Order: sequence, then structure tokens, then C-alpha cells
Amino acid sequence: MCHPVIMEYVKGKALSRREFFKGSAAAGAAVAATSALTAQPALAQGATRVVDLTHTLTPDFPTYFGEQQFFEEDVFTYAENSFNLKSLRVNEHTGTHIDAPLHFTDGGTSIDEVPVSSLVCPLAIVDIREKADANPDAQVTPDDLKAWIAANGPIPDGACVAQNAGWQPRLGTPGFRNADTDGKMHFPAFHVDTLSIDFGLSADFITHYTWLPANRWAVENMANLDQLPATGATLVVGAPKHKGGTGGPCRLIALI
Repeated sequence: MCHPVIMEYVKGKALSRREFFKGSAAAGAAVAATSALTAQPALAQGATRVVDLTHTLTPDFPTYFGEQQFFEEDVFTYAENSFNLKSLRVNEHTGTHIDAPLHFTDGGTSIDEVPVSSLVCPLAIVDIREKADANPDAQVTPDDLKAWIAANGPIPDGACVAQNAGWQPRLGTPGFRNADTDGKMHFPAFHVDTLSIDFGLSADFITHYTWLPANRWAVENMANLDQLPATGATLVVGAPKHKGGTGGPCRLIALI
């Protein structure tokens, strides 16, 4: 986690939501590398377990806009051609995916320009399941991070801070998007196991517009966070690499 932010916590300074995000770009836009796109320490030495943090992408996977964003077509089949091959069409921000800085900037770093050294980092998981269960519009706050630090120690340099809101069991139901009768979505943020790093009712996308322009990436729709400890895992982001991309579906792997 960015040192300036942590220092403010230690000093006990009350931060406003906007100040909080300015202090080194949001204490953890959910699954976003907490330091800029520079080399980070790989902490996987001696790992004994691998956990897949990726949802399986299907044509009916929930999307932010509510419409289908992943399409597949059988071009060759084993029965007819002795091999299988599919043609895929997908919106970059579908399923478990990464947001590159370019997603919310004019001319920022594209996904192919994100250095791989920033895609391997310590993983810190902030559990807000109880809060999100009581209020689907819940958000990770400075107090949540203070509590995490008190329980687990300092957030590692360059860590990816992930929110576990317990949203995964809702996948496959209308409760994942959780739209009300007016079409407004209600889900927690900042990041990880929900559709966006901004909470569902957000109209200004302040997390996106603060975090990504600071030359950082973010990940949305993470899976299986309940299988990991709050600290100690290393995240490996298998990001796509298409020229000029604003992000794309990715394979997330945790080493513990």
C-alpha cells in the first residue's frame, strides 16, 4: 500500500473520501496494484498452494451494462475437421478482467504497455462481507484499512488490495448486478468480487478517474477470495496483450 496513505492512518488523520483517493490513489482501488507500474517484489518463493481467482467466462456472464458482451462460435469441430477451433468476440471489460490506465485516461498506458513486473504482487484481502450483507452499497473505507493494518500489520509495498464482499454466491442470479426497479445497481466497491471498482450507485466513477490516471491497473470480478488468508498470498495477473487495449479478460492466480 502506498506509504503516504498509511502514514496518514497512523497519524489518525480523518480523510475525506476524495482525499483518501488522492493519497496515493485510493488506498487500494480493489485489486489494483498499489504502486505505479514499476517492478514489484515477487513473493511466491516456497508457495505450496495455487488458487484460481478467475470466474469462467460464458456468454451469459453478468455485465455492467446488462447486455451480452462475450460471444463464441464454432469455426471448426473435431467431428467435421479433426480439430476444434472457436472464434471469439468479447468486450474488453467482461468477466474477470483488468482495467489498464488507458480505460479512464486520454492517452494513458495501454494494456500491452503494462510491465509484467507490476502484474506479480503481494495480495491483501479486506473482508467486508458482514458490512456488505447489511448494505449492498457498502464501500471499503479508511477505517476498514486501519482495522486490517491493526490485525495484519502494514500492507506490503506494491500490494494489490482486494475487497471480499462475499458477492460470488450471487453469480448466476439477478443479485449479482442487483439492479432495482429503476435500473440502478447496488453492489459494494472498491473492487474485486463485483462488477466495478466504483460501487453500483456511483455516478461520477471517482475511483476509476482517480486510480487509473495515476498509472495503475485494477481488476474486477475476482473469484474465490474466501479461500485465501487476509495476507501472505502472491497475486499473478495473466493480463492480455493486445496493442492499444484498455484492458481485457485475464486469468488471476494466487500463490500461497
